[in-house]
Amino acid sequence: MRKAVNFIAFQAGWFACVLGAAHGQAAWGVAAALFIVAVHVATAARPSVEARLAVIALGLGAVWEWVMLALGVVDHGGGGEGVGLPPAWIVALWPLFATTLNASLAWLQGRWLVAALLGAVAGPAAYWAGARLGALSFGDPLLFVAELAAGWAVLTPVLLAIAARLAGASPEPRR
Repeated sequence: MRKAVNFIAFQAGWFACVLGAAHGQAAWGVAAALFIVAVHVATAARPSVEARLAVIALGLGAVWEWVMLALGVVDHGGGGEGVGLPPAWIVALWPLFATTLNASLAWLQGRWLVAALLGAVAGPAAYWAGARLGALSFGDPLLFVAELAAGWAVLTPVLLAIAARLAGASPEPRR
């Protein structure tokens, strides 16, 4: 039941961030995402592990989004680009995503190939959905999907391995 609630909370936070950004109300989405992260950390069996994971994901995500912005892969439609930074709403999605790594996505830990494949599909799909909802835009669709797929194929297993390591589990491959 807790995993289902985690998945639903993540989806709610994702929609809050994306729809907020699409309608010029990004602060509400950021507040929702941070609230979900705070509740997750406060109710976790090991709050310090989840808090550290959220901070690491925040840092990694901010760098990733900055690179995607700098390379011109994505245009977030304002909210940070004026100073060369990704907007807060997209960066807030990273600690929100981290809440799933030891919960609804924990089954992927140790299944690195499956995690990479899921990341390669779900990562670009989430950005594509965000674009369809009006939160961001991109140029060449093939290049957009290829770059995001390659990045998320690496980022998903890396974040899962970090989650496992912080939780004290061995990130050994599962069969």
